[in-house]
Amino acid sequence: MSGATTVPVMMYHHVTPQGGMINATPEHFEQHLQWLQRNGWVSLSAEQFAGHLVGRKVPRKSVLITFDDGYLDNWVYAYPLLKKYGFTATIFLVTSWVNDGPVRPYAGQADLPYCPTHKECEELIAAGRSDEVILRWSEIRAMQQEGVIEFHSHTHTHTRWDLGAQRAEKNEKIRWELEQSRQTLITQLGAVSPHFCWPQGYFDQDYVRIAQELGFTHLYTTQAFGSNQVGTSPAHIYRFAVRDTTGASVGRRLNVAVHPLIGPVFNAWKAWRRRRRQQ
Repeated sequence: MSGATTVPVMMYHHVTPQGGMINATPEHFEQHLQWLQRNGWVSLSAEQFAGHLVGRKVPRKSVLITFDDGYLDNWVYAYPLLKKYGFTATIFLVTSWVNDGPVRPYAGQADLPYCPTHKECEELIAAGRSDEVILRWSEIRAMQQEGVIEFHSHTHTHTRWDLGAQRAEKNEKIRWELEQSRQTLITQLGAVSPHFCWPQGYFDQDYVRIAQELGFTHLYTTQAFGSNQVGTSPAHIYRFAVRDTTGASVGRRLNVAVHPLIGPVFNAWKAWRRRRRQQ
């Protein structure tokens, strides 16, 4: 059987009962995993995905499942469903938001913690209450040790340094972010990987250079309209946002992404439409 020519990277943030723009409901997330399982797809580790980019063979129907920021609901709702259906995922952590403390209950157990919408999470984090909505190191280690979820850097504070009063110092600031994130992951988890996700999707040539100088070679964007094929630069990895939608809808998007003819046409058309809207 031939291996994959293209590996789509799915981008999630939340799995919460409320649902929303970047909050998939547990019911929909379960449908996504059911569709993947029913149609013979497998989830890759970040290392396997990196191997694909340099030509190592992976199964034809391969996908990389990613979550940004490290929200508590990833433990409460996403983790037990990934485990149930035999899939793995990657979480990009904002390391300064993570606190110590005992593990909290997850779906299937009693007294589940409240997992709010993205807007509520942002407000609580800004108020210094990240422990109420972000994973704890104990939960991160539990998921990592089971081999269900792996963890990589998403900076230390998730700040857009190219905006605001300190934008002239953005390069020094992003270097600090990456250094702090690296050291925190080494201290807490014993290692740091070369995989990194840009906060809020922003990067430029200086940012890429600095990340590479610090050992981050696989750089994940929020740009959806491209294909992660053999030979694609690891410095520009495409991801598409998964909405609060059905498994069949996600399946159609994945089938388009890997189609050798429809995929490139779809990406070119969507990129053209976005440029038109920005004019």
